Amino acid sequence: MDALFRYPVKSCRGESLTEALVEPWGLAGDRRWQVVDADGDCLTARELPRMLLITPELLPHGIRFSASGADDLVVERPTGPAIEVRVHKDELTAIPADPAAHSWFSAVLGVDARLVYQADPTGRHPNPEYTHPDDVVNLADAFPLLAATTASLDALNDLIAAGPLAGEGPLPIRRFRPNIVISGSQAWAEDGWRQIRIGDAVFRAVKGCDRCVLTTTDPDTAARGQEPIATLARHRRWDAKTWFGMNLVPDNPGVRIRVGDEVQILDAVAAPDGPPR
Repeated sequence: MDALFRYPVKSCRGESLTEALVEPWGLAGDRRWQVVDADGDCLTARELPRMLLITPELLPHGIRFSASGADDLVVERPTGPAIEVRVHKDELTAIPADPAAHSWFSAVLGVDARLVYQADPTGRHPNPEYTHPDDVVNLADAFPLLAATTASLDALNDLIAAGPLAGEGPLPIRRFRPNIVISGSQAWAEDGWRQIRIGDAVFRAVKGCDRCVLTTTDPDTAARGQEPIATLARHRRWDAKTWFGMNLVPDNPGVRIRVGDEVQILDAVAAPDGPPR
């Protein structure tokens, strides 16, 4: 395994790790916080690119935030009553943070915003079409973890370089916000993965990842372009969606994974000429 990332707050800046505990709903500390509007709907960097410039740092009993033009903010992990919130179409409960956090995010983002914490990650389930009834997920868009490969990134960057928007490349893997980055495979081989092992951790590869406008946003500047969606739309467009990466569900949570761990493909089929499912 080449790299390991977690994203403490949905749509905010991620952090590079050397090791992490795999929990049933994702990596420990990954996407248990999110920002919502007054109605409880999640706010993301799709609509608010500046979210990518907010840096969270997990603390033993809470989280610290920093952003350009704002004082740092420390937020204690909330323990009050939960409210109903949404991650896209999924309804769940989360606990609002202190009002000072709401004010800080509202000022930084320029919209009415509230910070909430997913105290109970067992209450949200991923799409049952691809998972087991007892599978659970944190505040990620759809599944507990996302894997990407360096071979597929290299292939995509070659396609970008040969296309009309070559000046927007090459793109770093951070554009795709993976948890796990794997080298040594053939480009797009992950489309056919069904089960993999990383160190002692086993994962089901349940569905390819359809990509959105968030990938067109530079994680260091929040500037938005057209790539990689423009190139993916020419070369990896199925079901009116563009595809990059593979979603994973843990089969034996409680195991730690580390950068440098061996990756084994335990079960795979030929990469399909269509949506990676």
